[in-house]
Amino acid sequence: MERPRRVSRQMFVGNVAIGGGAPISVQSMTTSKTHDVVKTLAEIEQLASAGADIVRVAVPRPEDADALAEIVAGASVPIVADIHFNHRYALKAIQAKVAKVRINPGNIGKHEWEAEVLEAAKDAGIPIRIGVNSGSLEKDILDKYGYPQPEALYDSAMRHIEICNACDFDDVIISVKHSDVYYMIQAYKLLALRTDYPLHLGVTESGSKTTGTIKSAIGIGALLAEGIGDTIRVSLAADSIHEVEAGHQILKSLRLGRPGVNIIACPTCGRLTGDLFTIVEKVERAVKERKFEKDLNVALMGCAVNGPGEAAGADLGVSLGRGRAHLFKKGVILRTVPEEDIVDAVLQAIEEW
Repeated sequence: MERPRRVSRQMFVGNVAIGGGAPISVQSMTTSKTHDVVKTLAEIEQLASAGADIVRVAVPRPEDADALAEIVAGASVPIVADIHFNHRYALKAIQAKVAKVRINPGNIGKHEWEAEVLEAAKDAGIPIRIGVNSGSLEKDILDKYGYPQPEALYDSAMRHIEICNACDFDDVIISVKHSDVYYMIQAYKLLALRTDYPLHLGVTESGSKTTGTIKSAIGIGALLAEGIGDTIRVSLAADSIHEVEAGHQILKSLRLGRPGVNIIACPTCGRLTGDLFTIVEKVERAVKERKFEKDLNVALMGCAVNGPGEAAGADLGVSLGRGRAHLFKKGVILRTVPEEDIVDAVLQAIEEW
């Protein structure tokens, strides 16, 4: 059954389509100082190799803005310039031919400065992301609501949509990120209901690799499950590679995104008769390294109750016994495998699928 998607406009960030039914793209952001071109390009390529479709770089200093042209020329994926406070850096980014500019409406400054950026982006044919953030709302909006409630984020976004409309600028992507997962979900639902702009999903300031991944999976996943969202970024206080991996795992869990092997493993209990933890770890690591482009559900089960019984719907799987495992396909047992050969047998079965 195909999951319905919210109907949104389509625009392009470089060669990556956003909205309009295009595949949901995964983004991340570099942590290196942008003016260190060599280090930044190396990080961009690491993110691209991990599966990032788009990479954003921070531009807090004039030397960062000056480095953008070289970064754009050397990167293999579209580059987005992240602009706060100084609209002149946005203008320099557009001159450097970035694929998109993100501006924070809470700190970009005067409306005429924002209009100047929009005019330059229109002339260059690149989109703008209006990146509303719960931590930097405009003072009058924050005074009105008293707290960054969903309606406050929505009002901020729509205020700047009106500026875009006044400038006859339509290439807009919107995000309304909040550190509170429930408020984040509600803010995006308001936008989804009342606009047709593409939406960039994310939970801001989500936390560590573990906590942040959980929060992001809930917030982003809840919206994607309802067909809302066109591009995503998992924001973590961790190596940015983990952001990309978590993003793809969220998409895979909802049967969205690129083809890939989905590992299913039982929670284990007193029936466990083998070292399932090590088997799962080794298979997951090998699947990640080999980058299988096959849509397969592979079940790794600790006993005969869960496999192939409860995992009969998986494409491939094993169920552990004492010192061995049954290898099964679509619920039918193919053969018995010694425990020391289980990982190789599973990987061979994936290769031969």
